[in-house]
Amino acid sequence: MKLSKLLFAVLGCFGLYSANAADITIFYSPTCPHCHHARDFIENTLIYEYNDLKVLTVNVMEMDNRQAFVDALYKCEYKSGGVPVLVIGEKCFQGYSDKMQSDLRAAVEADLSAEQKKSAAMNKAEMEKDKEAFVKSHSERQNAVSEKDIKKKITDKSGKTSNIILYVLLGLLFGGLGAILFKKQK
Repeated sequence: MKLSKLLFAVLGCFGLYSANAADITIFYSPTCPHCHHARDFIENTLIYEYNDLKVLTVNVMEMDNRQAFVDALYKCEYKSGGVPVLVIGEKCFQGYSDKMQSDLRAAVEADLSAEQKKSAAMNKAEMEKDKEAFVKSHSERQNAVSEKDIKKKITDKSGKTSNIILYVLLGLLFGGLGAILFKKQK
């Protein structure tokens, strides 16, 4: 169990699966209809309501993303590997239905200031009047959604995969082995 907590800390330092208060990580499968509905609501509604919201979509069918999904399931204390899994700040949601929309908004708003909440309410009201016009006039918000796998997330500017995680894990492994061997010799 302690190794898992250490892994979460290391992954959290690199921002591999955690979300900030107003950020969402969506673990999804391309073949999952509930995932498509969740993504549609988030990508076509929430990102326009909340000006600072960032969304990271993670395809669990990609091998490089599997461990991050397992880690999210562990963090969220879910026994099932069902998707979608939405991580919003410290809140987790598994599955999706339209009835969840107010809960998702509440999770996004958990750490927002009163001014940010007021802005979101105004954006929501404007969208209810004319969603098409509002979305068109705020087209830059489409950049709030990124589809990344974990391997891409830990690449440096030259495009090469960062070796820092490998070095940290090797250091922990050799340190642990050294401690065990040194203890046995005494």
